[in-house]
Amino acid sequence: MVQKTVRLPRPLLDRVAKEMRPRGYTTLSGFIRIALQNELDGREAEQRLASTMERLARELRRLDTTHQAEFAFLDALARVILHCLPEPQVEIRDQAMAKAKERHQKLLKMAAANIQGDARADLMELIERAG
Repeated sequence: MVQKTVRLPRPLLDRVAKEMRPRGYTTLSGFIRIALQNELDGREAEQRLASTMERLARELRRLDTTHQAEFAFLDALARVILHCLPEPQVEIRDQAMAKAKERHQKLLKMAAANIQGDARADLMELIERAG
């Protein structure tokens, strides 16, 4: 061990002396060693936390970009379908709508089967409300 001398202002020394015993320290040097170690460990933990938060922020930005791309693709697909498929004739419109609703329910169920986690339960709830 290396011995160093530390000068403390009287108010700080009084605070340390007051806090030592309730915290289980019998010597001033033991208290100072642990305080220094806690300070160093706290800084390292703070740096790890900041690094983790930065990584999560990058991941959220990536997910947001992916979400926007998927939405744009779905919008473009819907526009193609709506512009290219003709409306059913008036005579068979009700029957076509009924079949379309059935196909829509099947599509939602297939999508729900491919989704995992909490989103699956949310989609199943939407299916039940729509049905």
